[in-house]
Amino acid sequence: MSVEPIILVVGDEELLVERAIGEVVASVRANDPEAEVIDLGPGGLETGRIAELTSPSLFGGGKVLVLRAAQDLGKDLTAEVLTYAKLPADDVVLVAVHHGGAKGKALVDGLTKLKARKIACPKITKMGERVDFVRSEVRRAGGKISADGARGLIEAVGNDLRELAAACSQLVADTGGRIDDAAVARYYRGRAEVSGFTVADKAIEGQLAEALEQLRWALATGVAPVLIVSALAQGVRGLAKVGGAPRGARGAALAKDLGMPPWKIDRVQKQLRAWSADGVAKALTAVAKADEQVKGGSADPAYALEKTVSEIVAARG
Repeated sequence: MSVEPIILVVGDEELLVERAIGEVVASVRANDPEAEVIDLGPGGLETGRIAELTSPSLFGGGKVLVLRAAQDLGKDLTAEVLTYAKLPADDVVLVAVHHGGAKGKALVDGLTKLKARKIACPKITKMGERVDFVRSEVRRAGGKISADGARGLIEAVGNDLRELAAACSQLVADTGGRIDDAAVARYYRGRAEVSGFTVADKAIEGQLAEALEQLRWALATGVAPVLIVSALAQGVRGLAKVGGAPRGARGAALAKDLGMPPWKIDRVQKQLRAWSADGVAKALTAVAKADEQVKGGSADPAYALEKTVSEIVAARG
């Protein structure tokens, strides 16, 4: 059997765990289509059961034993699994699934020492990790998405990995593989708001048509004009903050001083390449005027916002 006989899956990110198990099963069945898959939990195991399940079958054929929640096995069953792992059967693949953490660590340590193949499936909690996940999912489906597009999709869909994975697959199928902010907004505008921050980024990057399109979608899906102005203000102020930072400041120290995450600073630094100090000042003036207008100074907040977006784009350079 070409698959490693002992596999340790560590982590509690459910989608990644299920994928890891599924890939092992698929690899086994690629060589042995009739291989039996036995899903086990600590509650259904008694001492001696592992030996029984891994003994040669009268009818032949391979097996995949999936041992769930291995951190709950207890001392005796852990010892039995480790004993088996020292001399595994030729036609059996044992997949031990451990949630991570200190509980049941003896099993993880023991299988690691025995050189079991380890697959890490940690919980994805940080924005950067979710962005990496989305970009990987799109590549997996045969497409391509920028980091900004990935953030837009996360904002629209949420943090659930299963939903993000499904959205990535669907977007690749619907768009032909190249996914940008406009595609994300187009396919998900009925489900979630188009963020005012998306409008701001498009305006600051000089993409007038896209910024106006995003603005109209945001208003159509119920985003309050005052929130869009707030996003525009944050975007332009970000240019001013990063542009005014001391030369040579970088990394975590710069992020702490400015109160901005590192990924945001990187993005603003790229945006700044097309801006002058005078242009930033003009954009700040336009945003301040828009803030007054949407709070009662204008009879048509939508028109005021469109004018402001145009003025921000014109201030670049």
